[in-house]
Amino acid sequence: MSLNTQVVYDPLLQAQPARVSAMRAGVIASECFGVLGAIRPLAGERDLNFQLACADGSSYLLKISHPLENPQVVDFQNQALLQIQHADPELPVQRVYAARDGRYQAAVDVDGQQMLVRLLSFVDGQPLHQVKQSGASLRRNLGDAMARLDIALAGYQHPASGHELLWDMQQAARLRPLLVHIDDEPLRALASEALDAFEVRALPRYPALRRQVIHNDLNPHNVIVDPQQPERVLNILDFGDMVHAPLINEVGVAAAYQVGHDGDVLAPALDFVAAYHRRSLLREEELEILGELIATRLVMTIAITAWRASLHPENRDYILRNVPQASASLRGLAAISSDTTRARIHQACRGALQP
Repeated sequence: MSLNTQVVYDPLLQAQPARVSAMRAGVIASECFGVLGAIRPLAGERDLNFQLACADGSSYLLKISHPLENPQVVDFQNQALLQIQHADPELPVQRVYAARDGRYQAAVDVDGQQMLVRLLSFVDGQPLHQVKQSGASLRRNLGDAMARLDIALAGYQHPASGHELLWDMQQAARLRPLLVHIDDEPLRALASEALDAFEVRALPRYPALRRQVIHNDLNPHNVIVDPQQPERVLNILDFGDMVHAPLINEVGVAAAYQVGHDGDVLAPALDFVAAYHRRSLLREEELEILGELIATRLVMTIAITAWRASLHPENRDYILRNVPQASASLRGLAAISSDTTRARIHQACRGALQP
């Protein structure tokens, strides 16, 4: 592919990951937050993440932002977490803690580069992507939690909420040049058709839809569940893809990760959507385009990650972690007519309100 197809994309996604040793991260945690503990690196896409296990049994996540990260965007995420904690204290969502100076982010110098560091909660449990079979109860609990999170964020405003983000579905039309990175030709054709449907059916309706700040990334790697009771959600993580967008995008993003890959592929996603609707009513004009949004998110997962894996082959396994499921789900969804998908979404939401 030519360089011209890359220059329009998020520089943070193109940049090489920053490097900070675990030892240096431990010193930063102690100096900035007064926290001491055994430290181990965790996987991450843009940020560097470290778990701190303290002698008293408490555990924290030290997050070091990439040097290219906008401090205003980091503050946008921090203030959102504080807003959620204030609006719905019982919601199982990641917490952010103040540094020694009372601020929620600290600037540190690492080998001549300025980086922002934060201390967040770390909840032991099982990541959702490791659950072999997620039942309907878990999907309903997840849909309810997501609706509560959006209710908590309703009205939240921040100067950085409109920042440009490639993972923002409003930008999906920009993905076409990335489709060349999808090696599977039939899958590439399905992705192109899904983008066509998005541009024809969903995008023109966006100006009339209600909007707010949304989490925008409820994928199975961002949810921690109880290993003994996997239907119980313990924590929702990673607010790095938050953006101000149509509210229905939130549902489309999250439901995309619930689409099955065999049998009735739509049924699991409908469990999630119905539970969300039961807690927070979705509007007719939103439900009309939800099927297209679900498919578009699947395309985004496949196309963006294929492109990024070509840029960062050393992190290929982590970057492509959601692609096999997304590819199977897109194939399954494409086998259902858009009219049938739309009718079943409406039916599931009507059923959710029946006693």
